[in-house]
Amino acid sequence: MGLGVGPCSGAVCMNSHRDTEARRKIVLASASPRRKEILKLTGLKFSVRASDYEEDLDLLFKPRELARHLSRKKAEAVANKYSNAIIIAADTFIVFKNKLLGKPHTEKEAGKMLRRLNGKAHSVITGFTIMDTGSDKILSRSVETKVYFKKLSAEDIRIYVKSKEPLDKAGAYAIQGRGSVFIEKIEGDFFNVMGLPLSALTGGLKKFGVRIK
Repeated sequence: MGLGVGPCSGAVCMNSHRDTEARRKIVLASASPRRKEILKLTGLKFSVRASDYEEDLDLLFKPRELARHLSRKKAEAVANKYSNAIIIAADTFIVFKNKLLGKPHTEKEAGKMLRRLNGKAHSVITGFTIMDTGSDKILSRSVETKVYFKKLSAEDIRIYVKSKEPLDKAGAYAIQGRGSVFIEKIEGDFFNVMGLPLSALTGGLKKFGVRIK
C-alpha cells in the first residue's frame, strides 16, 4: 500500500501559504480621502471601495463599543464582495460631555458644534475592523485621543464655518487642515483624530500576516 501524500508539506506548504497571502487584496472600505492618505503611509498597495452601511450614532452602546460595532458593520458590507481579501473599515466620532458628535450637515450645525467644543477638551474615538474574507478572521479595536481646543472668538468660528471645511468632519473641524490652528494640544494618536489610528492599525495588520514595508 502506498503512503498517502497530503496537499502540501514542508517548504511546499510554506510557499503555498505565502502565495495565498500575496494574492490577497487589501481593500479600504471608506470613501474618506483622509483615511486613504493615512493608509498610503504604510506603503501597502490597496484599493478603495466605499461601504454603503448607514451608521447610526443612536445605537445603545458605550462609545468605544459603538465605534467598533460601526466599523465592523462597514467592513461586513464590503466583505461579501471579495473572496480573498483583507478589508479595513473605520468609524470616527467625537465624545463631549457624554454626548456623541458626528459630522455636521449644515453651516448652522457646524457652528453649534464648534461653540460647544470652544475652549474645552473632548475625545475623538475611532473604531476600526480588519477582516480576512478568506479565513473569516476578524479584529475590531477602538482608539481614543483627547483634544484640547483653544478659546475661539465668535469671528474665528464664523470665518471657519464659511470656509466649508467643517461640513464633512467629525466634530466640525479638520486637525490636518485650517482647523489645526484651534488645537492647543492633544493626548494620543494624531492620525486617530484624522480618522485612522495608524499605530494600532499596523499592529493589527501584522496579526493577519500583512507585512508593513
